[in-house]
Amino acid sequence: MSNLYGDFNQKIDYVFKVVLIGDSAVGKTQLLARFARNEFSVDSKATIGVEFQTKTLVIDQKIVKAQIWDTAGQERYRAVTSAYYRGAVGAMLVYDMTKRQSFDHMARWLEELRDHADKNIVIMLIGNKCDLGSLRAVPTEDAQEFAQRENLFFMETSALEATNVETTFLTILTEIYRIISKKTLTANGEDSSGNSGLLKGTTIIVHGQEQNSGCGKGGCCLSS
Repeated sequence: MSNLYGDFNQKIDYVFKVVLIGDSAVGKTQLLARFARNEFSVDSKATIGVEFQTKTLVIDQKIVKAQIWDTAGQERYRAVTSAYYRGAVGAMLVYDMTKRQSFDHMARWLEELRDHADKNIVIMLIGNKCDLGSLRAVPTEDAQEFAQRENLFFMETSALEATNVETTFLTILTEIYRIISKKTLTANGEDSSGNSGLLKGTTIIVHGQEQNSGCGKGGCCLSS
């Protein structure tokens, strides 16, 4: 993936909608700000309703526009669900690794996601705030076990220190691209293997970012 953020005067080949979900105050908005604008706001206000940011990048010499949607985690905004999930090809389930309750709620968020979203959506579990290692309330092993059981990607991040943030977004977007491009080949009759472009459990190995000492190892927990 050379020239990830280059000159985008050419046409956009793909637009991928990815949704961020999880409890309030787990850092969804900060993760998005770090990825889209490389910013972090210490006095970030709670998200009201729905917002989204876009970022254009190159994957496999194709120009991909990522449209990342961010929503309030508070219960009173849950009515936005069906419209929020419509058309999403990826989802990021975010919890705060210093708040056990936010991790315990992941099963409920995942159930809601699967009720509303396309069944082939690519899902990544994200343990945010790993810079606060001394306050960890969710062992990495617990999250890895949950991710493996539910066929999710998993990674720990720090929006504050920018640890694994870009890697996380690129991992999910690359996996979406892999699936969508394979579907396109199938639709065009160019794939003679009979593959439908659904998840096959391919492991993505990501390199290039140092992990903070408070962050456990991320990785792909998809199985076929």
